Amino acid sequence: MRLRLEQVSVWLDDHQALRAVDVTVPSGAFVSLVGPNGSGKSTLIRAAYRALRPRTGSVLVGEADVWSLSARESARRSAVVHQHEAEPAELTVEDIVAMGRTPHKSLFAPDRPADRAICAAALARVGLSDRRERTLGTLSGGERQRVLIARALAQQSPLLLLDEPTNHLDIRHQFELLALVRSLRLTTLAAVHDLNLAAQFSDYVYLLRAGAVVAAGPPAEALTPARIREVFGVDAHVTTHPVTGRPYLLLSPLSPD
Repeated sequence: MRLRLEQVSVWLDDHQALRAVDVTVPSGAFVSLVGPNGSGKSTLIRAAYRALRPRTGSVLVGEADVWSLSARESARRSAVVHQHEAEPAELTVEDIVAMGRTPHKSLFAPDRPADRAICAAALARVGLSDRRERTLGTLSGGERQRVLIARALAQQSPLLLLDEPTNHLDIRHQFELLALVRSLRLTTLAAVHDLNLAAQFSDYVYLLRAGAVVAAGPPAEALTPARIREVFGVDAHVTTHPVTGRPYLLLSPLSPD
């Protein structure tokens, strides 16, 4: 299912956080949003999953504007993983993943055998079947993020939205998490802090600055030295990773002109 944001502008109090932004995520693609802090990445993700209503423009999931859908129907189409989740540490992995079934059940309805089977399959997909009875507070950061991915899978939504999901993870778990997400082949829009992670895993990159898109394209086209210097204020030498064949960025402070 394709996601499109068309001429989306969002204001937060008296500050314009997004400025007539156009973003398209083709069905099954992994698309990254990159940019400095305050560039609008998280705001764009929030607009995409119906948490912030644009002042102008539209957000289309498939052919439907998200604001024409009920909250339940919107959740059936889009699943979200935030960089900071406030789930109680005493909840079990199984309990948290089961929350993903909420859009598919009536209020207070118990889990059906089909729901439990879907949750078990989601946990198996992220490699946490043996952790299902553990509480969230006993898991590592990487395991917690995989639990949240499993909850999104249990939601069975075709669109996955990720707000800097690798923050606070070590290098190994950053790679493992994004490799897992890419293997799911869901339509995915992710705000990514690390430029090399975006270059490694993305089909397409949008580069944001001050709430506007300043470059878009495959990583090799969007993440050029000139654009990185302009947006991030650092020098970049872009080479090719000898193993993956993907663009690899070597960053350094600005050199004197």
